[in-house]
Amino acid sequence: MPKMNKIKIDAYDLLKKVRINKPVIHHLTNWVTIYDCANVVKVLGASPVMAHAKEEVADMAKIASSLVLNIGTLTVDFIESMKIAAGSANEKGIPVILDVCGAGATGLRDTKSFELLDAVKIDIVKGNASEIARVSGEMVLTKGVDASEVNKDMIEVAKGLASKRNCTVVVTGKEDIVTDGEKLYLIKNGHPMMSNIVGTGCMASSVIGTFSAVEKDLTLAATAGLVCFEIAAECAIKKSSGPGTFKEQLYDCLYHLDKKTINNMQKVEG
Repeated sequence: MPKMNKIKIDAYDLLKKVRINKPVIHHLTNWVTIYDCANVVKVLGASPVMAHAKEEVADMAKIASSLVLNIGTLTVDFIESMKIAAGSANEKGIPVILDVCGAGATGLRDTKSFELLDAVKIDIVKGNASEIARVSGEMVLTKGVDASEVNKDMIEVAKGLASKRNCTVVVTGKEDIVTDGEKLYLIKNGHPMMSNIVGTGCMASSVIGTFSAVEKDLTLAATAGLVCFEIAAECAIKKSSGPGTFKEQLYDCLYHLDKKTINNMQKVEG
């Protein structure tokens, strides 16, 4: 593992840009968590749109500032809509974020993940350790949509995928890895309660998509988004009695995040 030093990033400045600019974030996402993804984008101050029909996705992408794809509730037709939307986003020059949710669980997910990565330009690939290892070409299995143990150096796996695909790679876990193959950030914020509710992983992708809409350095954007989201989780747990109240407080704490809280609580190495 390379030598890492504690650093401070201007996460609040990007959050402020989101709140001022209110970018449109187009989603083709997981039906299980679509409500949560829309809410978290709205809480940040941006404007979510959840358009899936292949007849309109290209037009919707043209009015958006970023595109978030999530294969959590995968169908073959859905992937075709994703290709059309991403092609339109590529033409416009807005970032495309792909959450490879469940990659490594079934052959269909693996095939369609690689198909998307080959068919269009994906700017940020996000997943847990086993999902990212699988789309990197490693033979690993994913437990549904939950991470399995991967006996690999995930920093090197992420860097390799980033270099191969010319993209930013985000590996979420106890410590998040964000890299474009050269720049590398480790994020050590967050709380274990995040794994006790459905949707935090998909919400994280939407947060990354939101911050990517206002910052051209996508590695920095992804890092800043995760820092804000996970600091909000640390604040929320202090006001929660269990998963239900934690989820409510997560929205509230994200909405009320300020510069002092972010600067004092962020735990980033780079």
